[in-house]
Amino acid sequence: MKLLRRKEGPSLDSRLAALLEAAELAEGRLPADVVSHARAVAERAGVRRSLSVDHTVAALAGATGSGKSSLFNALAGDELAAVGVTRPTTSTAQAALWDGAGAGPLLDWLEIPQRHAPAAVGPDFSGLILLDLPDHDSIRLTHRLEVDRLVELVDLLVWVLDPQKYADAAVHERYLRPLAGHRDVTVVVLNQIDRLPPDAVGRCLRDLRRLLDDDGLAGVPIVGASARTGAGLAELRTLLAERVAERRSWSARLSADVSAAADHLADPSAAPHSSAAPHSSAAPRPGAGTPGGAVAGLGKPLTDALSEAAGVPLVVAAVRKGHRHRAVVATGWPVTKWVRRFRPDPLRRLRIGTSTTSRELETVGRTSVPAASAVQKAQVETAIRDVGEAAASDLEGAWAAAVRQAARSRAGELTDAVDRAVATTSLGATRRPRWWRVVGMLQWLVFAVMVAGGLWLGVLFGMDYLRLPQPPLPTLGVVPWPTVLLGGGALAGVLIALLSRLAAWAGGHRRARRVAKDLRSAIAKVGAEYVLEPVKGELARHTRFTEAITRARA
Repeated sequence: MKLLRRKEGPSLDSRLAALLEAAELAEGRLPADVVSHARAVAERAGVRRSLSVDHTVAALAGATGSGKSSLFNALAGDELAAVGVTRPTTSTAQAALWDGAGAGPLLDWLEIPQRHAPAAVGPDFSGLILLDLPDHDSIRLTHRLEVDRLVELVDLLVWVLDPQKYADAAVHERYLRPLAGHRDVTVVVLNQIDRLPPDAVGRCLRDLRRLLDDDGLAGVPIVGASARTGAGLAELRTLLAERVAERRSWSARLSADVSAAADHLADPSAAPHSSAAPHSSAAPRPGAGTPGGAVAGLGKPLTDALSEAAGVPLVVAAVRKGHRHRAVVATGWPVTKWVRRFRPDPLRRLRIGTSTTSRELETVGRTSVPAASAVQKAQVETAIRDVGEAAASDLEGAWAAAVRQAARSRAGELTDAVDRAVATTSLGATRRPRWWRVVGMLQWLVFAVMVAGGLWLGVLFGMDYLRLPQPPLPTLGVVPWPTVLLGGGALAGVLIALLSRLAAWAGGHRRARRVAKDLRSAIAKVGAEYVLEPVKGELARHTRFTEAITRARA
């Protein structure tokens, strides 16, 4: 009966690398014991494959009284192990080696001190290392721990059961069922069949097959044997010889270990080594694990909430009013515009526009935009939670929790980051249009004309008061030029001021719309950097994790 071979796929080296990659990606996301177990499996596999691959380590494991030691002696052709009836007699594992040259480092790694070179019997066992393990149900804890340790290390597991306890739940639930994924490196022997009536042997073997099938061990070879009479030993020797000759048990065992560890990473709730771990749990569902795919539509609600909390409507209104205020100061009629200086600048009241570079902004500190209200804070928290929930909707367990946590990971920095974005983006709101300067110079020119006309009239009034002869007085039509300059300058100044106000009103609306757009864009970038990008990063990490799991399982 030949070993069931796996389909050709990735090499064991690549699968081990994939398992380690999956464990690294799962660090901090999955339970520490699950991650450490995967690392231990990869490390153990790396050590085993570096040791002798020309030897196959097969272990006889079973309960007290199952006849392991008797079977061990029968296969070795020598009385190597002490045989007991009811009390455990094997306290430490011992090995029988056929052609054991070069097996020393492997046995040292297995920590097997007792080593025997048995007589050559039966088929060619060259390269076989047969271990006799302590009883898995021993009353001594050290015996049970030794069994558990070696069950994880050996290449081929030979479970020795007896007619009385072959259905014992202890062996099925603790060992056989959890090792269902290791069916390719498992053999079951029903020993002591000589104690059964001939017609009962078949029934027991069929019942054992049913139990093994229920354990997920369908196809595992079952051999009925008797160490006392020799029944079935030839079949067992042939089976062991075939496994040894193939030199594949060690790689099949490591392959099963990697698959089991990958399954456990994929579904930490399942027991290690269990084939019951659903392979679909780590596979990406539609839309899951695609960076940005699940959160693409949530940027707008998040930006809306952050904008409201940051007081963007207030800032936009201040930009509009501040633009008009500064336009009046810059382009108003010099006779009256000084009054405007006593009115506060809406932007300066918010501490926006008080510095011209981002470096200066850092030294000025926060803006004076009112802090977000409790309702606005709740809206931001809800938007952040919605991002996390939407991104995690196609994930389960620890990964879903990790995505939700990623959405909140930098929430504490949002307030300052948004405030900096508002202050930095709003710096352009205080930039003076060039036409203001032109109009301001024109206003001063008109004002100078008006003053000149006033002074001219003043001189004329003075000369008339002093009864001095009047100089020739030019006129524009019937109106003297001094009067034209005074009245025309005043009228022109007021008219220019009114027209400038109309232009400032329209410009204020345009600037407010532009600033609102720029603020929204800046806040959207903050939301992306502090909320969406961590979520996308976590989703990308999960995608790489599922890809590594898939490669490790292949």
